[in-house]
Amino acid sequence: MKTILVTGADGMLGVDLVSFLENARYPTIPSTIHDMDIVNPEQVRSVLHSRKPDVVIHTAAYTAVDRAESERDVCMAVNHQGTLNIAQACAEINAELVYISTDYVFDGAKNSPYVETDAPHPLNVYGESKFLGEKAVTRLVPRHKICRTSWLHGLSGIAGTNFIEKILRAALTRNTLKVVSDQMGCPTFTFDLAPTLEQLLTLPEYGVFHLTNSGACSWFELAAAVFEILGESNITVVPVTSAEFPRSAKRPMNSVLASPRLVGLGIPPLRHWKDALREYLLQRKILKKKS
Repeated sequence: MKTILVTGADGMLGVDLVSFLENARYPTIPSTIHDMDIVNPEQVRSVLHSRKPDVVIHTAAYTAVDRAESERDVCMAVNHQGTLNIAQACAEINAELVYISTDYVFDGAKNSPYVETDAPHPLNVYGESKFLGEKAVTRLVPRHKICRTSWLHGLSGIAGTNFIEKILRAALTRNTLKVVSDQMGCPTFTFDLAPTLEQLLTLPEYGVFHLTNSGACSWFELAAAVFEILGESNITVVPVTSAEFPRSAKRPMNSVLASPRLVGLGIPPLRHWKDALREYLLQRKILKKKS
């Protein structure tokens, strides 16, 4: 079986991905900033040349979307230069590179879901940095898989920062929550994304892929679904516009991703986001299984 090195192995996706690969008996090399700082090109070359993985799955990233507007240099160093360093080392050892990218490479102006062939046009620094990472991967690594995902949620690593956790914490102190209703996307759960990435690994197909849970919603609809599933009728979720809830980074109004390439390759679509959300809340042990 292929030896797989996972960057960002202590992050939200990385933890679930490493666990899944190890359970599937892949020789897996978890990597974090403590053993390989991706911003350091010499360190990246040293680790990849010594470990010689067949595949690198690059999940490590700077993901603080709003803070990136004031920390552009830091964001670019990690998401662009760091990815460039990984790509160069992969090219040197002839390793396949799977790069986890984002829906925020798009500007949201399209009136229908974005497909893999749509041209990126990011609105914010984070999206720009990830798109530059995509371009570095495409240029340097012939056997690459750019996997765009969106609205990521997971129980491990930095999971406490995801949207669902923020909503749950907010509900501890107030009964009425205002949530943006004019931004549409696809909530995606790491425990569903990890096995789909493994399926993609088994295919000799390269280029860009969109990987999200099925279905689309607004942030408002996602928040409302959390309390509906939990049966919390005393929490009221109120829809507001993006203009009423200004943020440092501009977000695309529509970042819904469609996955025609996965369908064409015969990979089953990820389950609907509401079903995955129910599983998330069960795993969080705040929703009890029905007897």
